[in-house]
Amino acid sequence: MATSNSHRAPGRAVTPLRHSGRALRGTGGAAVLGTVLLGSAFAGGAAQAAPAAPASTPAASPTAASPAPAAALQSSEKLRWGSQGSTVEQLQSALNDEGADLAVDGKFGKLTHGAVKDYQRANGLQIDGVVGPETRGSLNGGASVGGSGTSVPTRGASTSSSSGEAIVDAARTQIGASYSWGSSKPGVSFDCSGLTQYAYKQVGIDLPRTSGQQVAAGTQVSKSEAQPGDIVVWPGHMGIYAGGDKVVDAGRSPGAVTERTIWGNPTFISFR
Repeated sequence: MATSNSHRAPGRAVTPLRHSGRALRGTGGAAVLGTVLLGSAFAGGAAQAAPAAPASTPAASPTAASPAPAAALQSSEKLRWGSQGSTVEQLQSALNDEGADLAVDGKFGKLTHGAVKDYQRANGLQIDGVVGPETRGSLNGGASVGGSGTSVPTRGASTSSSSGEAIVDAARTQIGASYSWGSSKPGVSFDCSGLTQYAYKQVGIDLPRTSGQQVAAGTQVSKSEAQPGDIVVWPGHMGIYAGGDKVVDAGRSPGAVTERTIWGNPTFISFR
């Protein structure tokens, strides 16, 4: 009896093991008993009991997709020399982010024009100084306004058409003014680029003063693409395209602002 008791005394821990064994045989067999329960009995401390299976942890929710970066330019308006307003401020800020050093004043002039050309050159874009869908999309990191992944639409043809007719009408109001080199005096005298600058200013577009600067600021188009209000350019001379085969210009000959038939093979510059 003593012998029997001496086996029981130090082995009391066997009793729970025996009960546990019964409980586990139906689900896992002796390997679970030997590995988990006996191992935990000798580990001591917090590991004395086999840890219960952790409560099912909710599956980690998929990481939310990072929102697409906000477009730097929020408008579909074409921007070029003479454009003004908050959209030009956005453009200037975006160009500064790309390394330019522009005053954010909302005026698209010589420095902004040059910065746009530098950006286009560095990014393999058409170097025309005009911020259209391609340049805008590049500045927006490939994102289009509205996030559809498609190109940003340009201004509607009806808007361009109405502005063009207004430019022609403004030039026509000066018919009869004399020609004078370097002059821009409404009702008095103009030179060729003074007249084009004046006509554009009447619709809120500020062009640079000289003919060379105006040509550099615009985009060349074919005659078939030209619309009233575009500029007709000859070497050393320019005028306002009136549609058909007509131009309103301030010419040395006949020495006044007139509307006349286009001659020779001029090029056409658009600011649409």
